[in-house]
Amino acid sequence: MHRFSLLLLSFFCFASLALSWNYRQFEEPENYEGSSDLVNLQYHMGPVLAYPINLYIIWYGNWNPSHRATIKDFIYSLSSTAPSPSVSDWWQTVRLYTDQTNSNITANIKLSGEFHDTYYSHGRYLRRLTMQSIIKHAALPLNYQNGVYLVLTSADVQVQDFCREVCGFHYFTFAVIVGATVPYAWVGYSGTQCPGLCAYPFAWPKYSGKPPPSTGNGANNIMRAPNGDPGVDGMISVIAHELAEMSSNPLVNAWYAGEDPSAPTEIADLCVGVFGSGAGGGFVGEVYKDSWGDGYNVNGVKGRKFLVQWVWDPVKRRCFGPNAMD
Repeated sequence: MHRFSLLLLSFFCFASLALSWNYRQFEEPENYEGSSDLVNLQYHMGPVLAYPINLYIIWYGNWNPSHRATIKDFIYSLSSTAPSPSVSDWWQTVRLYTDQTNSNITANIKLSGEFHDTYYSHGRYLRRLTMQSIIKHAALPLNYQNGVYLVLTSADVQVQDFCREVCGFHYFTFAVIVGATVPYAWVGYSGTQCPGLCAYPFAWPKYSGKPPPSTGNGANNIMRAPNGDPGVDGMISVIAHELAEMSSNPLVNAWYAGEDPSAPTEIADLCVGVFGSGAGGGFVGEVYKDSWGDGYNVNGVKGRKFLVQWVWDPVKRRCFGPNAMD
């Protein structure tokens, strides 16, 4: 009876407990690009993802092959060598987090499987909890030892709270639904639904109440996406955000700030909107521009360039990324 009560409680609380990339955090960011003793990030004795990660992607809906290729190249870049500053350099900050045995988060992330749910098996409007059923019914191994699952929804799929409250979230599966407890994350493609909310700085947020910055000749000065699509380039930064937090707080009992585990502030939440030195007040910080004028801050495999938000460095006690000027 006690187990059943806990299970019902878990279901009831799921919508509020699923840990989210929230655009309102960027609307009035409480980020800490400078060193700060105000952040009380603590370890709560739970596991981190210290073993090599087998990552499984579920492509839900109708996906553009070039968008899939861009996202996969980012995943490959997490554990591959590229010119500095690189995606793997960015991951080194995430790796500073340890568990009770002083084991660091792994450097080994392998794309171990993909499933293409092109028939919209659960419809085109999804509730948050439905992600677990999608994982259950995907033709992928249920790897409860070191598996991590990433559900990515296409442009024509609506998700509960997407574009209103969240751009992505992570949590863990319930064994009664999936058959095991495994960490997972969901991120949606925002290119047509809400680019100004979930693909900033490659699109201008309508809620800002201000016009986009001007070049002075009548054109806008919105940052260009390094891989040619604001939706997918913005999505990659949200994926990075969720992977960092899923690795450092996979069961919602490891690294976070705050006393309430149902509303924790995690290592990427502290740095929403920070992509380079000097960030703040809507300025993303000092980033690079390629020969086409596209903005980026890290290099990846196959000559790819990406713009990913910084995460909290527990040693420096501030937001940090490999393109930092200090």
